[in-house]
Amino acid sequence: KKIRALLKDTVARGETERLTPTDRWDRVLVHPVWGWAILLGIMAGLFMTIFSVATYPMDWITAGFDWLGGQVKAGMPPGDLRALITEGIIGGVGGVLIFLPQILLLFFFLGLMENTGYLARVSFMMDRLMSGVGLSGKAFIPLLSSYACAIPGIMATRTMESARDRLITILVAPITSCSARLPVYFMLIALMLPIGNATQKSLVLISLYALSILGVYAFAWVFNRTLKKSGTTLMVLELPSYQRPSWREVLMQMFERGKIFLRRAGTVILGLSIILWALTTYPKSDSEDASEQLAHSVAGRMGKAIEPVIAPLGYDWEMGVGLVASFAAREVFVSTMSIIYLGEDATGEDNSVREKMAAEKRADDPRVPAYNVRTCLSLLVFYVFAMQCLSTVAITRRETNSWHWPIFQIAYLTGFAYLAALATYQLSGFFIP
Repeated sequence: KKIRALLKDTVARGETERLTPTDRWDRVLVHPVWGWAILLGIMAGLFMTIFSVATYPMDWITAGFDWLGGQVKAGMPPGDLRALITEGIIGGVGGVLIFLPQILLLFFFLGLMENTGYLARVSFMMDRLMSGVGLSGKAFIPLLSSYACAIPGIMATRTMESARDRLITILVAPITSCSARLPVYFMLIALMLPIGNATQKSLVLISLYALSILGVYAFAWVFNRTLKKSGTTLMVLELPSYQRPSWREVLMQMFERGKIFLRRAGTVILGLSIILWALTTYPKSDSEDASEQLAHSVAGRMGKAIEPVIAPLGYDWEMGVGLVASFAAREVFVSTMSIIYLGEDATGEDNSVREKMAAEKRADDPRVPAYNVRTCLSLLVFYVFAMQCLSTVAITRRETNSWHWPIFQIAYLTGFAYLAALATYQLSGFFIP
């Protein structure tokens, strides 16, 4: 109103207002009701496509790694070196790379939304919600970036003028469901709904993203009321005109994200997979039983040590090994499960790790699958909130110039993840047998 009053005597307007095509689209796409309905519909269609279309290239990748492992076994004599290559390197890295098609599809659709100008409208709508927890819309861009990776998201907070808003955004950024969580989500959803259709699986994935958004808002609201107040700032956001997408830019963005994922798989995941293989192999047991050998190893002893703590969450010691390993990087959970379960049965090289995990039974009740619906839900909720990325801890330390905040970040996120997973497993017992 103030701007209109100032421009009243300086701007000449026609008697009839001319609406551009962008104005007409905005009347629907940023509508307080229809805008949100359309956004939810777009996200639902996106996730349904990811689960249905990506199945075919995922099967090809699985077949390729199975063939590669078979070739190594056929050309090398049995021994630790062959086991390292097949179980540690091929099994560990392959268990993560299988999710590359789904990740590429996700970033393809996000690139389309950004390139057409629609993503800026999403930012505009989100500003209304951000103000409800005391943050300006400027916090949305770093949080949105965190859905790809929390590291650039945290670095993007440098554009925020308010030091207090910047700190709050840094503290809640790791709750966003970054791409590193996707391999874990996809694996656990497939275990929880082995015969479910794409619609059911996409609804679960949407629920996980919704849960992470609620977590961001809830903790931002808490921190907004506990941290020292400072001056407020306003957000100025340009809404570009709608345009046809540049397929070259969309494909380049998808290529860059895929390259980052592959680089991570070829360095961090590869190195950790080799270390995990060694931890699950040594020291060797006198028994030839593979499960006893795993329990006798360093990793098995670590899992046994924390089993009393994680048992109320529905986890066994093998899952505990995966949890401990994934504190380095969340997606390491997938490669850890590949190493554990593919290494347990030397005759099962033709079966995928998910099939082996689905066949696993609980030690206290052999009739119940170890990865039942309650346990998978508990794991999913844990990974929504858990602070499991050493790189994010390091970047928080650098951006805050203190160890106080990254340690606090680890403590509050890990503690809340444990409590949320505990509540999920225990309370779901009243509804799920």
